[in-house]
Amino acid sequence: MVRRIGIKDVAAAAGVSKATVSNVLNRVEGKRISQETQQRIWRVAEELGYAPNSLAQALTTQRSQTIGFVSDEIATTPHAGRMILGAQEAAAAQGLVLLLVNTSGDAELERTSIEMLLQRQVDGVLYAAMYHRIVELPEALRSTPTALLDARCDDPAVPFVVPDEVQGGYTAVRELIDHGHRRIGVTVQTRDLPAREGRLEGYRKALAEAGIPYDPSLVAAETAVPFDTVGGDVDSGYRAARRLLTAEQRPTALFCYTDRMAAGAYRAAAELGLSIPHDLSVVGFDNQELVAEALYPQLTTVQLPHYEMGARAVAQLLALTGTPGSPPGPVAQEVLHCPLVARASVTSPPRL
Repeated sequence: MVRRIGIKDVAAAAGVSKATVSNVLNRVEGKRISQETQQRIWRVAEELGYAPNSLAQALTTQRSQTIGFVSDEIATTPHAGRMILGAQEAAAAQGLVLLLVNTSGDAELERTSIEMLLQRQVDGVLYAAMYHRIVELPEALRSTPTALLDARCDDPAVPFVVPDEVQGGYTAVRELIDHGHRRIGVTVQTRDLPAREGRLEGYRKALAEAGIPYDPSLVAAETAVPFDTVGGDVDSGYRAARRLLTAEQRPTALFCYTDRMAAGAYRAAAELGLSIPHDLSVVGFDNQELVAEALYPQLTTVQLPHYEMGARAVAQLLALTGTPGSPPGPVAQEVLHCPLVARASVTSPPRL
């Protein structure tokens, strides 16, 4: 067996005490150790191939250098996976490791997973939701440094990072208005969520700013069955769009709650002999590239800033816990900008 190189070996080779080596390698502040000695210790440690014992370090520093990431189904969804990537890269930049748990919405699995993370002395937890919603923070996390990702809760002391749904809805509808559309329909789902209410608020705001009266008959809400499945979302978008497009005065443009609902609108338009964008302009929301770029013509949509949300959630968590040499900061709650991704599904309205 190959023997693990320890602090004792580094101390013997460098000609100093084990305590001095421990203080240098663990970056303990306030110790009077010369620069020359520190450099010699680091050089010897590298030459010997010394690797720190993370458990021993945790006992010394009271930090495990790990962050828990608990989500409902983000890890199994390519669309939202960039939240994990953003969090992972932001954590790695600070020398931290992300421990990921995907619960698939199973409450018991979530409870045991959180217990497991806390038993491993994680420095904090990111509690993430697949879609922007209000969550009930698990009791075990109320006494643990926690930041919410794509979610909010009733505790003002818990930091969160969410997308700006109102601004995103406004941006989508403003794009249609700027191309000359005034009769703009909306396809949404019926479930009461911050994403739904925010995007509708943005829709009304853009109309009001342009002097266009709000017409509730242009808002078509449908329930996805089963809810939150790809097929269900597309089917609800199809039904909502068909209802609007077969009205006596059909809209010249549609703002769709999600890209998948927009895919359903494409199907409805094709059945009715309407060409996109010449007969009907369409804007989606999410920028699910597997959907938006696969549609023909490619879909103009609003980007959910998943990567940035993941990275900012890590920053919020570190601000909450503090870092070695840096005390905790104030709790912050961030709402991130959702940019427009212009493709080919929007043009000037036809003459009806």
